[in-house]
Amino acid sequence: MTDNRLVGLILVFAPLSMLSFGGGQAVVADMQYQVVTVWGWLTGPQFNDLFAISRAAPGPASLIAALIGYQIAGVIGSIVACIAIFLPSSIILYFTANWWQNHPDSRLKRSFERALGPVAVGLLFAGALAIIQSMPMNPITWLNLALCTGVLYFTKFSPYKLVGIVAASFLVLSLSGLGSI
Repeated sequence: MTDNRLVGLILVFAPLSMLSFGGGQAVVADMQYQVVTVWGWLTGPQFNDLFAISRAAPGPASLIAALIGYQIAGVIGSIVACIAIFLPSSIILYFTANWWQNHPDSRLKRSFERALGPVAVGLLFAGALAIIQSMPMNPITWLNLALCTGVLYFTKFSPYKLVGIVAASFLVLSLSGLGSI
């Protein structure tokens, strides 16, 4: 049973490794789809919990793979998931960077630079949307999401201060009993 899960971890994370333009955050939507819907290893809330832990920890966003691997198959699963998420893209990056340095004026290079920007933004947006869709949303959560998006988009307010304010507001609401509206 564990062997099947280890192979499954490789089948999920190795292809995602090669698609992760813009970092690990860019493949969160597909990662959530694979782990929750396709393989059924985790529920939506379990995935969200692991996502939150991975974002709170220092390091790359793709460290969520280690947490998922650990949840699925223990320490060995964590190691297999890390190798699967980091090794394929590292090999591709090594050869691509070598070519990139040796062909500074290539039209192909300029085309890739222009094309990959929108791809990375789209993947990041899809990841954020997948997380939002799998959260239990209530009117207070929607209001907070709208206010935070507006503040970040229209002002130069620090996102770190905003996270602190939102966390404090949810703490106050939870303690007052209004957090379950």
